[in-house]
Amino acid sequence: MFKRMSGLFLAAILMGLVMAGQAFAADVLDSGDTAWMIVATALVMIMTPAGLALFYGGMSRYKNLLNTFAMTFVAYCLGSVVWVMWGYTLAFGTDVGGLIGGLDYLFLRGIGPEDLSGTIPTYTFVMFQMTFACITVALVLGSAVDRMKFSSWVVFAVLWLTLVYAPMAHWVWGGGWIEQMGALDFAGGNVVHINAGVGGLVLALVLGRRMGYGKEAMFPSSITLTALGAAMLWFGWFGFNAGSQLAADGIASSAFMVTNTSAAMGALAWMFAEWVVDKKPTVLGIASGVVAGLVGITPAAGFVGMPAALAIGLGAGLIGYISVAKLKHRLGYDDSLDAFGVHGVCGIWGALATGLFANPAITEGAAGLFYGNPGQLWIQFLSIIATMAFTAIATLVVIGITSVLTGGLRVTADDEIQGLDKAIHGERGFELGP
Repeated sequence: MFKRMSGLFLAAILMGLVMAGQAFAADVLDSGDTAWMIVATALVMIMTPAGLALFYGGMSRYKNLLNTFAMTFVAYCLGSVVWVMWGYTLAFGTDVGGLIGGLDYLFLRGIGPEDLSGTIPTYTFVMFQMTFACITVALVLGSAVDRMKFSSWVVFAVLWLTLVYAPMAHWVWGGGWIEQMGALDFAGGNVVHINAGVGGLVLALVLGRRMGYGKEAMFPSSITLTALGAAMLWFGWFGFNAGSQLAADGIASSAFMVTNTSAAMGALAWMFAEWVVDKKPTVLGIASGVVAGLVGITPAAGFVGMPAALAIGLGAGLIGYISVAKLKHRLGYDDSLDAFGVHGVCGIWGALATGLFANPAITEGAAGLFYGNPGQLWIQFLSIIATMAFTAIATLVVIGITSVLTGGLRVTADDEIQGLDKAIHGERGFELGP
């Protein structure tokens, strides 16, 4: 009898220790999670000064190739500095009325190597989120290449990160009102893609069309560079989406899988749509479809399974093609590299699709319309409208301030004709002759 009681007592102690360990697991450093998040951060980092620079640079005209590279590079550099100085605290500091983060972490004060965010060092979390801020403002550039002053871009990027990106990141991920409302955005449908797409569209409308737009051919400088950039973006996007789980676990693996599936389906959908309508399956179309599929799955990556990934990728490829090849030309706006057509429009589709396909078997508590929760679709819709309205108004404010500080946004007509590589940087991307 004594042995039996002793055995039960020992079992109870062991169970208590296990439960206590589980209760405090979030406060203990996990080396596996940390290693994965360092890798994921590096993957997202390479997306901006390499993947996006090549993708955008190849689509720009030959005389503006280096200018596009320079503006992408400087966006990453500015984002890196702004984020650690005040961007992070505005996004992830103590919530102030659901609208903005407090100044707890200004210049990252109060954060040390021993501090944790879940199971990873807070410094790693800061760096991971920094890469998102950097690529988001760089995506805006796609609507403005060929005609924006470099000095204006520098000022615009700093202000946009501060007044547009940081508040939006707080609303959705930092404890703000959209997160409190229950909107689902796993890796940046609202925060990154709709935000950047709408911001880019507003910037393009204010800048006006490029000289000769609609009257003369504006050939990309190198589809080869664009295809290579798309491949690097695809590679880095695994860190973007799977890393957003902030752990090396099953949901991260699921996000990894659905990300690849949606990208592939997006590429095929765009290719076949172009093949049927325009009679030619172009490499630019395939590369654009990859990015469209990646954008579409981003908000849903941690919430959906494989059938949904196929549907989201298919929708993104078709919607992206229609937006870029048909809608833009019919409406007449000059979104130079289709930041709105791909990121804005496909981001909206992805956010809505999350409200349709979110599967509680993937992530507990996340259920969309097709899993018995029609209210989630309405919440997603409200979050999209709020994002678009805020981004449009705030971007107009940023443009106004930038214009005053830099004497206007647009380069001179002579510089635009000559090309910004030579006019601004005194360089050229290709040696085409003397």
